[in-house]
Amino acid sequence: MKIVLTGGCTGGHIYPALAIGDKFRAEDPSNEVIYIAKGEDLERQIIPAHGYELFEVDSTWFDRSNPVRLATTIRRTLKGRRDAIKLMKKFRPDAVISTGSFVSVPVVLAAQRLGVPVYLHEQNGFPGVSNRLAARKARKVFLGFESAREHFSNQDNIIYSGNPVRADFDGRDGAADRRALGIPEGDFVIMVFGGSLGSETTNKIGEAVAREYAGKEGYTVIWGTGREYYDEISKRLADEGFAPANVRISAYINDMPAQLSACDLTISRSGALSTAEVTMAGRAAIFIPSPNVTADHQYYNAKAVADAGGAVIVRENAETAGKVMSELKKIDADRGRLEAMKKASRSIAPVDATDIIYSTVMQTYK
Repeated sequence: MKIVLTGGCTGGHIYPALAIGDKFRAEDPSNEVIYIAKGEDLERQIIPAHGYELFEVDSTWFDRSNPVRLATTIRRTLKGRRDAIKLMKKFRPDAVISTGSFVSVPVVLAAQRLGVPVYLHEQNGFPGVSNRLAARKARKVFLGFESAREHFSNQDNIIYSGNPVRADFDGRDGAADRRALGIPEGDFVIMVFGGSLGSETTNKIGEAVAREYAGKEGYTVIWGTGREYYDEISKRLADEGFAPANVRISAYINDMPAQLSACDLTISRSGALSTAEVTMAGRAAIFIPSPNVTADHQYYNAKAVADAGGAVIVRENAETAGKVMSELKKIDADRGRLEAMKKASRSIAPVDATDIIYSTVMQTYK
């Protein structure tokens, strides 16, 4: 079978697609899987590194507010569709699997033009524009959260699968990962991250956590600033001489499966990918939902974990950093609660997501 994956620009779209591709390869090594995207920096970094050939087509944001930009969007999307048609005529895929974003639009349009079955995966509780439009002609639409169902007009092709997470998040040996990363086995390990780009809020929290536990025996802090913030933060801290051995600061957490396995508690936004990976790793979490997303979907992502007992939610406001530190100290002081949160988190992990997607595609693509 030949599969085209598409969806990109952020890890939240790329990694679920890779998890699906990995499943098809694992089930049958003769399956051929390629990736078509725009060719943004993160796509070029992540996709080939995971063993997938990346093909690039033109695409851009869908901006209805400006007539000039809208015309540019249409022009570039049509060019991207033509490029994708050429690629697909050569590759001859049996199916296209899209995880959304504007990157996917030309590829999905090309597949529909050629009569190739299209399958969508929507990660969030409130679906994006590209998936809502593409769903009308999709063979199946897989949901990361049941709450997204009501936003699709055609209910006949909707399947709840959960969010696909790469297999290397599952069943890891935390002690072995700590040894490999040089983290003392008995440390309380706190990870703070804000995604590939980062956020001002999570970085304020990251700095507060780093300063609170700097040099304290029995603690390790892992802080991913995001690429947009790293240079400023690292320079400022270096100028200050702040370099405690137990605080690890990086622009991007590359080996997330091992790092999550090694940590006890995560502090982050609650995007669909983050919540899925945290629960798959079985880690306690403090989530700070972004207030700048449609329909407050990050709150509902976090609530699913919090309702199970695996997370605490802190809303973003002027007192966010202080509230997060207060919740962190409460969890640190009650290690029994920490272990219970880890078990609760794991209990709602989307362990069957790739199985559901794989079996459904195999049953329906012909």
